[in-house]
Amino acid sequence: MPHVYGKLTDRQTRCVHYATAKDIIAIKFHCCGKYYPCYQCHRECEDHPISVWKKDQFDERALLCGVCGYEHTIRAYFGTDHCLHCHALFNEGCKYHYHLYFDTQA
Repeated sequence: MPHVYGKLTDRQTRCVHYATAKDIIAIKFHCCGKYYPCYQCHRECEDHPISVWKKDQFDERALLCGVCGYEHTIRAYFGTDHCLHCHALFNEGCKYHYHLYFDTQA
């Protein structure tokens, strides 16, 4: 499994900011190529601003399941509520933060 940076609380990518049973996703940040559990971890650990993944990059593998280590493409992640490999459920509330990671403009 790729290294996940940030203030982790367990091996399934939960962090001090998001630690429910479904908080098992780490995001590869476009700006630095590092996996973090959330934008707050990135902001606390890096000295550069977050840049979002552009729509033409949505086939990149940038979402990591903290349960099994499977890397989802951004496009596949948008279309599911669970890991496509191990079927672990993802936090449906993450959609409220998509704009922080991905170009969501229509």
